[in-house]
Amino acid sequence: MGIIRLFQVACFAALVAITPASSMAADGAASKYDPKPYMQVQHPDWAKNAVLYQLNTRQFTPEGTFEAARKQLPRLKELGADIIWLMPIHEIGDENRKGSLGSPYSVKDYYSVNPEFGTLDDLKAFTRDAHALGMRVILDWVANHTAWDNVIREKHPDWYERDWKGDFRPTPWWDWSDIIDLDFSKPGLRQYMTEAMKYWVEEVGVDGFRCDVAGFVPVDFWNTVRAELESVKPVFMLAEWESRDLYQHAFDATYAWSWNETMHKIAHGKADTGALFVYYSWNESAYPRDAYRMTHVTNHDQNSWEGTMFERFGDALESAIVLSVVGEGIPMIYNGQEAGNEKRLEFFERDPIKWRDHKIGDLYKALFKLKHENTALWNGAAGARMISIVNSAPKKLLSFVRENAKDGVFAIINLSDKAQTVRFEDGPHLGSYTDFESGDTVTVAADYEVTLPAWGYRVLVENK
Repeated sequence: MGIIRLFQVACFAALVAITPASSMAADGAASKYDPKPYMQVQHPDWAKNAVLYQLNTRQFTPEGTFEAARKQLPRLKELGADIIWLMPIHEIGDENRKGSLGSPYSVKDYYSVNPEFGTLDDLKAFTRDAHALGMRVILDWVANHTAWDNVIREKHPDWYERDWKGDFRPTPWWDWSDIIDLDFSKPGLRQYMTEAMKYWVEEVGVDGFRCDVAGFVPVDFWNTVRAELESVKPVFMLAEWESRDLYQHAFDATYAWSWNETMHKIAHGKADTGALFVYYSWNESAYPRDAYRMTHVTNHDQNSWEGTMFERFGDALESAIVLSVVGEGIPMIYNGQEAGNEKRLEFFERDPIKWRDHKIGDLYKALFKLKHENTALWNGAAGARMISIVNSAPKKLLSFVRENAKDGVFAIINLSDKAQTVRFEDGPHLGSYTDFESGDTVTVAADYEVTLPAWGYRVLVENK
C-alpha cells in the first residue's frame, strides 16, 4: 500500500474515531453536506418543449382586438407557438399619457380590460379557443408601477414611493413620465396585487404571467405570488429580468438579454464566438439546470426603439434565429417576425403589422417542429446540454452537440462574414445524421469537413 497511503488511512481512522456520531450520516441518512437543489419551482408539464409567442394586440391585426386576434390562433398553432404572451390588456391611464393611445404598461385598473381591445368576454373567448388548440395564454403584468390615475392612487396613496419633495415619482432615472412607482414595503399593496393576479387565473383561466421589470420588485413578493397562483392551478411565470435568484421559488423563465446582446455584437463584427463561450459557460455553471432562459432576436422594446430584427442582425439574422431555437433556452418569437416585418412598429399609436408569407416564417416553423419532436432540444432539464465540438476555426464557427438516449442534434453555425471550411477535432459528434433542411443522409466521420457560406449554418439530426 505504501507508507504515505498507510499514513492517510491511519489519519482518516483517527478522524472517524474522534468525530461525534451525531455529525456522521448513517448509511442512507441525509447529511448536512448533501447537495440540495436550488430551484424549487416545478414547471408545468406542458412547458417542457414550449415556444413563446409575444402578441401585441394593438398591432397584431388591422382591428387591434382580441376577437380579431382569436381568429388567427389556428395560424399560430400551425407556426408552432405554444404559449401566447399577451402584452398588457388593462385599461390605460389618461393622466400624462404618451401619444394618443398611451403605453399599455401604464395601467389604470388591474381588474379592467382595455376597451380598445374588446371586453372581458372577448378575452375569455380568446383564452378558451387557445386552450382548445392546445396552447396556453399568459398575461403581461406590470407590478412595479401604475398610471398616475390608477384607481388605487386615491384610495391608497401610501402604497406609492415618493421623491425627495414628497411627490409621486416615476421609476428613478428612466424617462417613464406616464407612470408612478409602487412601494412594496406595504403589506396591503402586496395582498392587493396578489389577489388581482389570482383573479385573472380564476376568472379568465390564463396560465401565468410575463412580469414586467421583475427585478425592480422584491423577490419575496414574487415567491408569495407563485405559491398563491399554484394553489389555483399550475402556471408558467416569465420574468423580464436576468437573474439566478428569481428561479428559486418564483419563475420558470427569465430573459437571456446577454445572449441577445452577444449575438448583436457578433453580427456587427464587435465580438466573435468567444463571447458566446462566456454566455454558455455562465449558463451551464451558474444557473440551475432546469432554468429556462428566453432566447430571442427581438421583442416589443427592441423593435420599437432599437430597430427591426433586420437592422439588429443584418445578414446574421437566420443564424441567430437557428441558435435561439436549437441552442439551450426557451425560444420566443415576436409577432410580425414570421412575416419578415421590416419596419419599427409604433408603440403609442395604431400601426398594424403587414402580414405576408416570408422565408423567416418558414424557418421558424421548421425549427419549432424540430424542437417539439426532438427531445434533446427541449427546455431546461427536459432537454440535453450543449457539448462544444472543437473545430478548426473556433473564433468564427460555433459547433455543438445536444444528445440524449433518444435524440440528438449536431449544429454548425458560421458566425462570420466570410465563408469557412472547417474540420472537427474533438467531441461526441461522429455518427449518421439527416440534414435538417435538405433531408440528405450525412455520415460524420473523423475526416468530416464542411464549408459554410458567410453566416451559414447546418443542423444535422442524429439517426438513432
